[in-house]
This record gives sequence, C-alpha cells and structure tokens, in this order.
Amino acid sequence: MIYFLRRNILHGRRIVRASITYEPLFLRNPSSIFLKCISTGAKQYSFAVSYLINSCGFSPESALRASKHLHFETPGKPDSVIAFLKNHSFSETQISTVIKNYPLVLTADPENTLLPKLDFFYSKGFSNSEIAKIITCQASILLRSIENQLNPCFNFIKNMLKSEKKTVEAIKRGPRFLVVPLKRTPVVPNVNILRESGVPESIILVLLHRQPHTFLTNPDRFRDMVEEVKGMGFNPLKSKFVLAVYALRTMTKSTWQMKVDVYKKWCWSDEDIILAFSRNPWCMMTSKDKIMAGMDYLVNVMGLESSVICRSPGILSYSMEKRIVPRGSVAQILLLKGLIKERSLYRLFSCTENLFLEKFVKCYEEEAPELLKLYTEKLGLSRKLGSVGLNDA
Repeated sequence: MIYFLRRNILHGRRIVRASITYEPLFLRNPSSIFLKCISTGAKQYSFAVSYLINSCGFSPESALRASKHLHFETPGKPDSVIAFLKNHSFSETQISTVIKNYPLVLTADPENTLLPKLDFFYSKGFSNSEIAKIITCQASILLRSIENQLNPCFNFIKNMLKSEKKTVEAIKRGPRFLVVPLKRTPVVPNVNILRESGVPESIILVLLHRQPHTFLTNPDRFRDMVEEVKGMGFNPLKSKFVLAVYALRTMTKSTWQMKVDVYKKWCWSDEDIILAFSRNPWCMMTSKDKIMAGMDYLVNVMGLESSVICRSPGILSYSMEKRIVPRGSVAQILLLKGLIKERSLYRLFSCTENLFLEKFVKCYEEEAPELLKLYTEKLGLSRKLGSVGLNDA
C-alpha cells in the first residue's frame, strides 16, 4: 500500500503545499524513497529522520532522537545495510529490531564492517539463524572490534568452560557476554562469590554454561542473592543452590511477592512456599497466570489437596495444554479406579512421553481401555489450539 502526505513547505516567503509519496516498512525498493528536508517552523526533519520513519518503521519521536547520531543524506548506505542483512538470513522483523535497537548500524560498511563480524561467528560454528538471533538480541556486536572485544570475550568464556562447543552454547543463551568489556565484566567476582560460599567448580560451570546471564549481575546484588538463598536453607553443594540464585536473578522483589501472594490464595503458608521453592525453584519462575491456572486445574478439577502440589511443585512448570490437561485427564480415571495413588502423580506428569504411554496408558488397557483415545483427543485439541497461537509454551 502506498500512502500520500501533504505538507506545508516554506519556499521563500510563500507557503506551498507538496504531496509526498512513500511506502511502508522495508519496501521492495528502499532507494526509491528520497524525502527532501522539510522545515515546518523551527522543527527540522532531515533525510535520516524521514528514512527511519518511512523505511524502518520508527515513530517520529524515536526517529528524531536516533537521527542525532546518523549522518546520511542519500539512501545508498542504509539500503545496502538492509540488503546485506536480508542476504544473510535476517527476517524483516529481525532487521527492524536490529535497526530500532541500534540505528548506528545503518551507517556501517557491509563488506568491511559487518561481514567480518558474521565471519567471526561462522568460524566458531554458529549457523545463519543462530547469528541472526544473536545480532537481533545484541545488535551492537556488529560495530564491536573483533580483535579487542569479540575474540577476547569468547576466549575468556572458553577458558572457563574448557570447551568451544559449550562456549558457543553459552553465547547463544547469553550473547551480552560479547559486548561487556572484559575489564568491567562481573563474571569473575561473581564466580568467586560462589566459590567462597562453597559451591563446587563443576556446578558453577554448569550454571555458566546453561544460564550465563546469571553472572552478568552487579556483584553486590549477586552477593545479596547468594546470602538470601543460604538463608532459605539451600545446600551449596547441590545444583539447586545455583538454580535458586538464578531464579532470584530473574525477578524483582515485587514480582517475587506477587507470586507469593498467588500461592497464599491457595492456602500455602510462607513455610510451604519456601519448601516448594527448595524442592523445585522453577515453581517461582512460572508466571503468575500459569501458577493460578495450574492450581485451579489440579485442585478444582482433579481434586488434589493443595499440600500435595506443594510437595511436588515442579508440576506447575509444565505446559497446561501440552501436558497437564491431557495427562491429568488420564490421571483422573486412574485415580477414580484406584489404579494409581496421588503420590504417583509427579512421576505421571514429569516422565517422558514414551514412558508415560507405557506406564500409565498401555499397561492399563484392560482396566481402562478408553485411556489412549481420551489422551489422544486431549492432546489433539492442544495441538490445534497451539497452531492458532493459543497454546501455552
């Protein structure tokens, strides 16, 4: 769709009306847009502002802010950057995000500045789609020095993990590692805080590999979180200790309290909440709405006591549509017929798909032949909902 705007343009002492035609975000031929500087009173709209609005989807306000750092008067360079990203498997949404997060990329030289960064990632074994995701998350990587920033940061993590494969995996999960200057990185002090607390090196490295963002926390805050976890009774020798630290890092105190309040609506005490958190820290990383939906189904539909869920809180971290409801429907029948007891529920919900079918469906074909059909129907409905974007990931 093509849009038309009419503007008042000051020409000498006469005001003339001009029609300006432009196409929306990432038009097929961006170079066809060339909006001249428009002056309305004291406000100046440069070519860069017009380009950001019409070709990149910026609001006028954000375009004006970003243009203070951009200097181009023709579409040649920004068009070449957009074309370069398209040619390297960036989607239009990703390109839009990159430019909005880091507009300076539009001034870069594709061959001499951008391509070497992508080659750096290729040399480490990253795929096109992985590189696009990393750059979308941390667009400033494109203008960082390989020699002084990217390579030293990569090698720093590699020296800790002792594996290039694990380093690549850690960077995919935490690309911000590559943009934090080594002289200011909080990784070393935070690793030392865990060491001082008695956490084994092997567990520290597992956390660095799987949840690397945890270490990019202000050391003072990190120490406070470690002390808080200690106060809850977590054993530093166990992996749940660092998982609890990670959980605290993912939320503010107000978010934590909000989730505490949700559990209290289901008659959990403060002691129950700490017990559940110590058994499975993921129960506090689940969203408020998901906690509420899970508790409602398990208590009001399946008839479980709230205390049962407290003893097996990991159930609440599973998808309602993909797992809880389909398997819960099977569990209701098994419980009703006395074929399983409540204590078997955590295993029923947590086991793999094949094991679930083997241990809780197929082995009861004689006593409950309807189980497989019921489960298949519930799972099929879940997948149908998921295909239209209603499923809970």
